[in-house]
Amino acid sequence: MTYPETVEYLFSRLPMFSRIGADAFKKDLTNTYRLCEALGNPQQHIKMVHIAGTNGKGSTSHMLAAILQEAGYKTGLYTSPHLKDFRERIKINGEWCDEAFVVDFTRRIQPYIDSVEPSFFEITVAMAFDYFAQQKVDIAVIETGLGGRLDSTNIITPELSVITNIGMDHMNMLGDTLTLIAEEKAGIIKKNIPVVIGEAIAETRPVFETTANALEAPIIFAQECRYVTDWKYQAHHLHVEVADRKQDTHHIYELDLPGIYQRHNLLTVLEAAHQLQLQGWNIGREIVHKALKQVKRSTGLHGRWEIVREQPLVVLDVAHNADGIKQVREQLEYTDYHHLHIVIGMVKDKDVEQVLEHLPQHASYYFTRAQLPRAMDALALQELAAAHQLHGEAYATVELAVREALTRAHEKDMILVCGSVFVVAEVSL
Repeated sequence: MTYPETVEYLFSRLPMFSRIGADAFKKDLTNTYRLCEALGNPQQHIKMVHIAGTNGKGSTSHMLAAILQEAGYKTGLYTSPHLKDFRERIKINGEWCDEAFVVDFTRRIQPYIDSVEPSFFEITVAMAFDYFAQQKVDIAVIETGLGGRLDSTNIITPELSVITNIGMDHMNMLGDTLTLIAEEKAGIIKKNIPVVIGEAIAETRPVFETTANALEAPIIFAQECRYVTDWKYQAHHLHVEVADRKQDTHHIYELDLPGIYQRHNLLTVLEAAHQLQLQGWNIGREIVHKALKQVKRSTGLHGRWEIVREQPLVVLDVAHNADGIKQVREQLEYTDYHHLHIVIGMVKDKDVEQVLEHLPQHASYYFTRAQLPRAMDALALQELAAAHQLHGEAYATVELAVREALTRAHEKDMILVCGSVFVVAEVSL
């Protein structure tokens, strides 16, 4: 098979969460263990960092990978979902995995697909581990797909575990309270392996502490190590002043990820890098400073308050749940524009009403849908939004919605595309 034929085979043959939702989620790790065993257990030959969380795990993964790359380490990075090309999920030093490898891996694993009946995600996890082992990476940053305890990535024993935060998302699979969701995310904590908690609140902190204590895993709360004293958003870069609680020192970090919500992720990343340094990884402060200025260039991260056009200002953000939209709403308050246009589409299994509650009423809306079965009908979204005083037209495709927004927007206006990774992925500008 050619590379396009191989990818089409993987998309069509295997249950894919991004397309069909919960039916593709396997509630145990048996398939992943069987696949990796057939491959010679590549995950046992790689040093890794494991990252989970409701929001921010993608940004945190990319920032940490950028730091390790800058330190001179051959760094693997596994994330999901992809925006444009399947190979975005599996990178080494910012470079996508080879097309030839994807074809060869699929050929080798094909006999097991009929017997194991894995999901798309289970196959991609095994593929990533196999690629990183073949390429002899020094370390790999592994982002969970969904939850933690039963996520396919959770067959590894990492150097460090990281949990960014807990919010209300995927409640139909992870539980309908913050405590239950935290219990699922805490499933990545391993015996005697340090875990960094990015943000903890009254409902979630006891969950993390109980799990870590039971596993004798050192637990570090990032917010207790450092805090943000000041920040400014300037020339599409974020400048954050951070104070160290123990040493009483202050440092200013410049991030090329301009979303002001990155100041929370920054504290998590700094502590994760510090913990790796304590383990012997060569990560000096100058390396961290330099890496954070060029995360997008180093790792190819997209869709996090990504500015793709200036006049009118067009911003892409993959925010898709209430917490993510609240962060976007905060960023809008610091952004200059005359009138706001919002292109939005969502998937049916999200808490759509919660998202709509946090969107600004003064904007012009363009309701749309990504081209996948999970996508919510644009007319249904338009109707729900109207009950929240959010008004606009419905469009059959993302392309049509964006084109109409560009037609109506003046040069000092702003167009925000959000609501779903899959909507952002279909924007072509």
